[in-house]
Parts: sequence; C-alpha cells; structure tokens
Amino acid sequence: MRRAGYILALLVLLAVLGSPAAGAAFSDVDPESWYGEAVAELTGRGLLTGCPDGSFQPERPISAAEFVTIAVRCGGLAPASGQSGHWAAGELRAALEAGWYDWDELPPTGEGFDRPISRQLAVKILMRALLPEVRGDYQRESAKISDFSTLSGRYYEPVLAAYAAGVVTGDGNGAFRPLDGLSRAEACVLLRRALQKAGGERPSPPAVPKPAAPLSGGVSQTGWLQVKGTQLCGESGEPVVLRGMSSHGLQWFGSFAGVQAVRQTAAAGANVFRVAMYTGEGGYLSQPEAMKEQVIAAVDAAIACDMYVIIDWHILSDGDPLAHGSEAEAFFSEMAQRYGDTPNVLYEICNEPNGGITWQGNVKPYAQRVIAAIREHAPRGIILVGSPTWSQDIHLAAADPLQGENLMYTLHFYAGTHGAELRERIDAARKGGLPVFVSEWGTSRAGGGGGVFLEEAGVWLDFLEERAISWCNWSLCDKDEASAALRPGTAPGGTWSEADLTPSGRFVFSRLAH
Repeated sequence: MRRAGYILALLVLLAVLGSPAAGAAFSDVDPESWYGEAVAELTGRGLLTGCPDGSFQPERPISAAEFVTIAVRCGGLAPASGQSGHWAAGELRAALEAGWYDWDELPPTGEGFDRPISRQLAVKILMRALLPEVRGDYQRESAKISDFSTLSGRYYEPVLAAYAAGVVTGDGNGAFRPLDGLSRAEACVLLRRALQKAGGERPSPPAVPKPAAPLSGGVSQTGWLQVKGTQLCGESGEPVVLRGMSSHGLQWFGSFAGVQAVRQTAAAGANVFRVAMYTGEGGYLSQPEAMKEQVIAAVDAAIACDMYVIIDWHILSDGDPLAHGSEAEAFFSEMAQRYGDTPNVLYEICNEPNGGITWQGNVKPYAQRVIAAIREHAPRGIILVGSPTWSQDIHLAAADPLQGENLMYTLHFYAGTHGAELRERIDAARKGGLPVFVSEWGTSRAGGGGGVFLEEAGVWLDFLEERAISWCNWSLCDKDEASAALRPGTAPGGTWSEADLTPSGRFVFSRLAH
C-alpha cells in the first residue's frame, strides 16, 4: 500500500512553490527543457503554480526549510509539536529527530533555515526520507562522479545510493557539485524521480541480530579478548562489552590518567580505560620520552585495577597516518614488546584520520605496517583501526577490510552532531562482517562544546547496548567544555562525589555499569 505521505509531499508544494492551478503553464518554463516534464507533471496534478506574473522562477534557489518541509511530508512525518520561531520549525525538528540530518548541518538556532540548501545535504535528506533501504556500490557509483573528491565523507553513502537508484545523474560533465545550491527546477526533478522510485511499499531495514547477553567484568573474569565474527568475546568465547572512559590529551590532562583517577573510574563500573596520547599539539612528536612515560604509568594503573586499557595513537592535526608511520611503528613495537603477554592491553593505531586522505591510499597501508610491527610481539592483542573522516567512514573499511585476526574498526560519534546516519552505517558494516568498537564518543557536539545532548546520547547508548558494542566516553578531565566528565577544578587525586561530575559525567557514569 502506498503511504499517504507520498501525496502529502506533493501537497506541500502548494505552500513551498505556489498555489495550485491545474494545467498551469509558466512563461519561463520551456516544456522541452530538462526539467519541463517534471514541472508539467506536477502542474498537471494541480499542485504547482508560480509567481503572480505567471513565471515559475526555475533557477531560484530553494531554501533548506522549504526542502526539508517537502521531505517531511514525503516521509509521512508529523511536524514536531511545541516548536516556534520559524514557519518550518516543526518540520525541521521532525527531520532532525528522524536522523535525516545532523545538528551541525542545520543548527536549531535557525540561522541556516532560509539559506539555499546544498546539493549533498538535499540528497541526503531526500534519500533518508524516501529510499533509506537503497545502498550504492562504492567503486561503481563513485566512478560516475567526476568531482567525487570534493564530496564530504559524511555524504558518501546517501549520494552513492542516489546514483545507484537513478535519482541523481550529475550534470553534463559528470559532476555532482556537492556544495552548490539546489534550484526550484532541480527540486522538482529530484522529487519526481524519488517518488517514482519509492512508488511501492517501503521494506523495513534489515534487523541486526542481538547477541547473547554479554559479560562486562574485568580482565580476571574474561581473560584474553578475541574477535569472533563481528563480536568482541572473552577467552572462553562469550560476548564481552567494554564500557569506559577516555583520557584527554596526556600533555594537558595527564593527571587524570593517574592511579587514583583510573581507580575511581573503575569503581564507577568501567572495565576499560583509553589512554589518549596525542601525536601532535605538543604530544608524542614533540616529547616522545615524556609521553611514553605517561602512557606506561596509565596502562599500569589500569592493569592494577583489573581493567582493559587502550593505547591510543591520537592522530588529529596530523591527519594522514602515513605522515608519521615510522614513528608509529617504533612506538607500537615498543609497547607490544612491553605488554605483548598482558591480556589487558588493546592497541588503537590511528585515532581519527582526516584531511582528504583515503582508506586505500593512506589508512590501510599504514595499518598494515603498524599491525605487522605489533604482531611481532603481541600476536593475540586486539588492534583497533580508524577510518577516514575522523573515524566515521567504516563503510570504506567494510568494502576493503584488512586481513588478520583480532582486528576491530573504530567509529567515533558526538551526540549533538551525529545521528541515525552513522547508526545505519554501523549496522551496514556489521552486516558485511565488520567488527565495530566505539573507542570515542561524547555527549556534546563534535568540537567538545555545545549541549549536552543527553536524549540523543541515550539513543546512541541503547543502540550500542542492543548490539553489544564496546565504547569509551570522551573525556575524563576537568576541562571547561560540555564533553568533560568532571567540573573545572576537580582534583584528579581526590575522591569524587556526584557534585564533582558535570551533567555529561553524571549521565555517563550512570551507564558505565548498565
């Protein structure tokens, strides 16, 4: 049965593109033009008219609010209640809550609502609304897009799906022009194509089977970790979930990775601690010996608390992991020699690759080198591998995974920035056999500020728990930002009370032993 939302999507054009007048012809629309048929079809249904002067203004940019309103009606969503301040506030909120776009793409403050919507964002919203089950083959579809390199990684999946479905075909030169605006004419064409493709009942997305109830104890309970299929497991093969905290940069907040801080984190219910050793920003590349000492102290503190511990090579400003591949090989070789016989230690070899690098050209060859260095001394240890676009593009790794055992792939998210799209990406990657570990997530926006977004954080943690996916929260420190777990001025070596925790810290600590 066709959903009423399809008809409603067309009806909304009454408000967005004009008042109805069946069979209207526009002085500035050539019936033989590339968009003429789409405009004529919608007009023929009595759903489109133009301006009082008889024009349609096909080249006028359509705003984000207008386009989102169309998508909301198209997807059969009810506008969110209680919204005010903008004529489309209810529709925009409904689309946001449905995960069709993220906070940073159209901030709820409203400053971007009336600006032209970019092509990449419009396609993302349209595909989420009408064709969420469609997937595009990376190699096949990206080859059709001459300017694919200009597309932001967060839009790969929906844009490739749109090409696979035939909703988007690019311009005459094969370019998508992801940052360009979308005209009224283009909106009509995209709407018509998507409605045609979604003409039947939409199937439900495939469910990811829930694993057996996982254990969540410490090393003494679960022993050596191993990866079986997509699941992290203990030494006996039982599913395991690690829940814990990540330090902030050791060069700034190293005291919060000390013995007492780690002990209190363990007492709160954490069974894993992530030691974030920045490579740049005054970190390892500037003072290697001092940073190694801090890493070793933090790792030994976690071991003493019966915790698993992640040694994190925290790439950030040096976005290409190959830029310091030799240093990474030497560092992890030394760590593996020291801890290779210790079941507590996991190795995260590239925090967040970024800056225009690729999986096949940069991250994968780097990972192959560093994994080889670790395996010489730590054949059983779990190795965590990031992906392009700040460890969000796990679909690229899923399409071309590394060879070897006990490898997992990290995904990072921030509740105020990332929503349903990344959750769908996790499910798709796991369905393809990729084991996922969320080694960093925050309750804030991606920059560490804004929020806190506890409702969305709860959605995320429920999602991870249902799939027995391990996680570490960013971050255990007293930095004056929303994502920090401790209030500014909290003593790292003291005994923390609830009053010492930020709203983020109280939420995360309540979930550590969930």
